[in-house]
Amino acid sequence: MVTLNTQSVTAPVGIIRLFEFVLTLITFSLVASQGHTSFSLWAWCMFTWCFCCFVTLLILILEFTSVNTKIPISWDDFTTAFAMLSTLMVLAASVIYPTYFVCSQCSVGIAASVLSCVCFCLYAAEVGLTRAKPGEISGFLATVPGLLKVLETFVACIIFICLDETIYKRFPGLQWCVAVYSICFIISLLIIILTIGRLLGRIPLPMDKCMTGYNVLAVLMYLTATIIWPFYCFENFIRPPQCDLPIIVYCFWDNLVVVSCMTCINLIAYIVDTVYSVRLVLITSPA
Repeated sequence: MVTLNTQSVTAPVGIIRLFEFVLTLITFSLVASQGHTSFSLWAWCMFTWCFCCFVTLLILILEFTSVNTKIPISWDDFTTAFAMLSTLMVLAASVIYPTYFVCSQCSVGIAASVLSCVCFCLYAAEVGLTRAKPGEISGFLATVPGLLKVLETFVACIIFICLDETIYKRFPGLQWCVAVYSICFIISLLIIILTIGRLLGRIPLPMDKCMTGYNVLAVLMYLTATIIWPFYCFENFIRPPQCDLPIIVYCFWDNLVVVSCMTCINLIAYIVDTVYSVRLVLITSPA
């Protein structure tokens, strides 16, 4: 029998989710009304708003009907991870869409961009409300290290989108960087999946120490990639003239720059993650 939980839509987080659903739906509809383009960046923005709208509605329905209590996953970890992922995705869409597809006379596009920015603020507010507070008992993904895992995974996805096989296959150093991105992405994603599936605690290993060791290794690996990627790319390639054209064209140079910046961001994220992990191990270890 379904039990209706009205508090799920009257609590602050529930109200925020209702606004998220409505505004992402309106943003998606406004952009769709302008017509379709074949550019992958436009498709990414549309997917972001559609995905966030659908999953937010699904969460609202499952919590309102209390069905979420019957799903064998860590619901709090799932919703917090989704809020963090949505924050990052909508932030990217809020930057990409107005940069490439909105002009000063495009009133509908400007409205969609503004609404997308509001959606970003709403998802960020949800993360702030659902993340673990000091001294509070909660799921791993609601803590700072858990949120950093979502950030690390998302940034790695951006890196993969910008990789060009014809470029990195020419240099062993760049192939090492791709291996770094891939290994760290797989392990971080696995940690997220095991946490949501309530399987992390069943592994017969001291997971706090294992994750600390992994974070230290990831920092060292990303440190090498932060040095090697720009060295090989900017030493062997120059910015082509077509990158300065006022129309949207594929520019491999811009992708190289994006990968370099995202590598630095992930390095910082792993350093912060390592600091938190080391603190956690020191606090929980017996004196």
